Amino acid sequence: MMKFMAVHKEPELSWEIVEKNWRKLAQVETAKWVKTYYNKQEGVRFCVWLAPGMEELKKTFSDMEVSWESMYEVEETKPDLWGDEKWKEHLEAEATADTLGD
Repeated sequence: MMKFMAVHKEPELSWEIVEKNWRKLAQVETAKWVKTYYNKQEGVRFCVWLAPGMEELKKTFSDMEVSWESMYEVEETKPDLWGDEKWKEHLEAEATADTLGD
């Protein structure tokens, strides 16, 4: 499976519809929804998916009438892969962050 980031920017879409779509997308079997980062106020969502290919993911969204602004194949890295000092800084910053535990 390949990893993709789908960007959805629809400030006019009601949050009720977004959540309805999430319930549908959580049941998808042709791809796996990993997580979503979102800004409710701006109406933007960044969704991470695993899928066999980009066309399959686009078809999944189209079949469910979920629009997207852009889609990219992505890879991932984390601070701990880049050295102990940076990782310590990351842990210290995370310990005082408002999003502790996310």
